Amino acid sequence: MRRKRLERMKSTVTDIFELPREIMMNLPKITMVGSNQMLVENHKGVIEYTPQRIRVNSSIGVIRVQGKDMNLKNIAADDIMITGEVKMIEFI
Repeated sequence: MRRKRLERMKSTVTDIFELPREIMMNLPKITMVGSNQMLVENHKGVIEYTPQRIRVNSSIGVIRVQGKDMNLKNIAADDIMITGEVKMIEFI
């Protein structure tokens, strides 16, 4: 109950001050450049990495990216750059 109240309060403060939701609520932010490059910010680590599938943990669950010839170009503490032919993104 306290957690829900805290989340509601964060959401209200975010709306009042017009702050980016992904920062205040620790939500993942996904930026796509065509279907060949994908940036995932605010992640919690890589769970699975193959040329056909990459699974990334986040505060809202697992983000599963499926495609062809996928690579992790850059892994930093707060963002991951995925390249290759992205065919599908799922939130699990």
